[in-house]
Amino acid sequence: MKAIVLGLNGVEIADVEKPTVNETQVLIEVYSSTINRSDLLETQGQSFGHVSGTQKILGATCCGKIVKIGAGVSGFSIGDKVVAQGAGGWAEYNVADFRRVLPIPSNNMTFVQAGAYNSAVLTMHDAIITNGLFKKDQTILIQGATSGVGLMGLQIAKYLGAKTIFGSTRDNSKFNILKQYHADICIDISNKNWKDTVLNATEQQGVDLVVDQLSGPFASANLSITKIGGRIINVGRLSGQSSEFDFNKHAERRITFIGTTGRTRNIQEHQKVAKSAFNDLWDAIATKHLQMPIDSKFEFKDIDMALLRMARNEHIGRIMLVFKPE
Repeated sequence: MKAIVLGLNGVEIADVEKPTVNETQVLIEVYSSTINRSDLLETQGQSFGHVSGTQKILGATCCGKIVKIGAGVSGFSIGDKVVAQGAGGWAEYNVADFRRVLPIPSNNMTFVQAGAYNSAVLTMHDAIITNGLFKKDQTILIQGATSGVGLMGLQIAKYLGAKTIFGSTRDNSKFNILKQYHADICIDISNKNWKDTVLNATEQQGVDLVVDQLSGPFASANLSITKIGGRIINVGRLSGQSSEFDFNKHAERRITFIGTTGRTRNIQEHQKVAKSAFNDLWDAIATKHLQMPIDSKFEFKDIDMALLRMARNEHIGRIMLVFKPE
């Protein structure tokens, strides 16, 4: 089969062996996959657990049809249309543990549409609901809101009945897209006074919850615009993996600061994340209360162009790889 691999000369398309299932895995004929920021970083030498086996197949997600099932798999049948999390998704076939597999939200969706949701919904459900303990009529800031994951966070906050939703970007020309996806107040974080916008809109109290995809210098800056007793959930490090941190401000405001990633989760924890998002939000996707804009689609042979678009940071929503026509 054809797969996108991390070879000696970087990202390559290679002929590799089709994977075989173990007892708890399903084999998926892949129709589409997402390109995530972490996938790009993986190609640049960072490790996010997206590379599969000795063949070094890239890709953190896939969407397609189940064509084979391991003896210990329950809840799925051959022919089911599914989305899956796990390494090796950029290939014509991929195996995934059934506990990280979910049915597509609606059979009326294309594989490209269905495949765009999975990691974004799971990430933001885990951040906003599971760790953020977000409640109706609270306030929230999504740092880095124009990504596919960020736009999903804005919508989940609206679906949960947020009082005020803040979305940030470094490019104020993207304010309209943030407003389209339910940001009440848009923040230009390239403006040195950006924190004043949040504080002035919250009577100097700050927001109940910050979901931070940026980190770096924003990790400490977020403390000033989070309500006393509020929460900050760190889900990404796009602006830096380390920075100075104001421990005194953290203590003064009695903020709960939680970091979260899938890299250190065991399979039972991954299953819990997937099931929780499925139970709480899959119907909202099917009824189009939650939607994912598709920025662009690339055939898998054009992976270099797709990664370049991600690297340029010009996209809004999902960049999708297509492996088979529908």
